[in-house]
Amino acid sequence: MNCRVVVEAAVPVFDVETADEAIRIAISKTGEMLNPDLNYVEINMSERTTPSGEELPPAFIAADEALVALELEMTVFNVEREEHASRIARKEIGQRLENIPLEVEQVEVIEEDDDGTDEDDETDEDETVADESADAAVTDDQDEDAQSDDEDDEILPEFEDLVE
Repeated sequence: MNCRVVVEAAVPVFDVETADEAIRIAISKTGEMLNPDLNYVEINMSERTTPSGEELPPAFIAADEALVALELEMTVFNVEREEHASRIARKEIGQRLENIPLEVEQVEVIEEDDDGTDEDDETDEDETVADESADAAVTDDQDEDAQSDDEDDEILPEFEDLVE
């Protein structure tokens, strides 16, 4: 199972005057800490709201210092459970972002692309066409099977030689 994990980070930024400046510096600072080891982590501004539902900027500024809320998003592969994915993401990101508090916001299971559903639709169409011209297809299939068997015989010894 693969999961997409979103972790919220509270990044401190010093000597800033505006929220935009604080956000730019926080994203840059976080990117420097994560790269090159975790260059696959996406860094976005976090959406904060008040208890009444009003939207707040992701940066809180006081005395020329800011605390910026960022969302760090990464995909974790081959995990057993969502909890396992969140622990892995938190550990990987947390090792590089020292002294920055992290909180797992969201864990989303990624559906693996299954070609079986598309193939089922295609095989239904193929069966209809095959029923209409079954006699002609049988002789063509037999000729193709004979040719593919000859090709398989030629390919397999080379493969076995490479394995040895």
